[in-house]
Amino acid sequence: MPDRYAVIGNPVAHSKSPQIHAAFARQTGHDLTYERLLAPMDGFVATLEAFHARGGLGLNVTLPFKGQAFAYATRLSERARAAQAANTLKFEGQSIFGDNTDGAGLLSDLGRNLGCALSGRRVLLLGAGGAARGVIMPLLEQQPARLVLANRTPGKAQDLVQDLGIALEAVAYAALAGRQFDLVINATSASLTGALPPLPAGVFAQGALAYDMMYGKGETPFLAFARSEGAATCADGLGMLVEQAAESFFIWRGVRPDTAPVLQSLRQATA
Repeated sequence: MPDRYAVIGNPVAHSKSPQIHAAFARQTGHDLTYERLLAPMDGFVATLEAFHARGGLGLNVTLPFKGQAFAYATRLSERARAAQAANTLKFEGQSIFGDNTDGAGLLSDLGRNLGCALSGRRVLLLGAGGAARGVIMPLLEQQPARLVLANRTPGKAQDLVQDLGIALEAVAYAALAGRQFDLVINATSASLTGALPPLPAGVFAQGALAYDMMYGKGETPFLAFARSEGAATCADGLGMLVEQAAESFFIWRGVRPDTAPVLQSLRQATA
């Protein structure tokens, strides 16, 4: 019997994870299946336990269950502890290991696929929700010249910084007027609804990279705005998705797949 893995979320029908992990399995010669699990909003644990009882070995966890996955795990990585969220679970007998591969996925996409070194760069992170929380510490570890957190409600951003126990500038969008950044990362959910974070004009420095964690067919409103503002490079979150999936595959299987051909295939499919 093939080993069983899945992605769990609500909604989950849109997830590209099954295609990604099927490609990783073919590439590495691993015998496994990977499915989508739609969990009721009040049924995450029941759905997870039923999958485990049927022989499931691991799960990717997507919205809105990353916090519940963190609470359910019996053993946690430092990355998951910092994010207070788990997007990867590995069943090890009666033990459940929880990890968070979002930060690693973002850094791999920025560095390997986009050639963007963060050391010494001015970085602006938009949003103060779970997506931002999962990448703040990995971003800081790259020693940018400055990391600024901006949110529509600055108090929420300040609460996040305080909760993480770090010294980080957390501001409202209006406070960004007159400032420029080399890398601007949209970690808000605005692109899901076709909205745009209320960024002032002029925040993109010459040669800047605009990065939207969301992805889909066509350019997001954030990336369209960035392009109109003169950003040199605009990238969506598809590369992050593939890279964080590769990190999960490594956690489960001990093998790190080659992400480049998988990302290229997905790009062609969504073009």
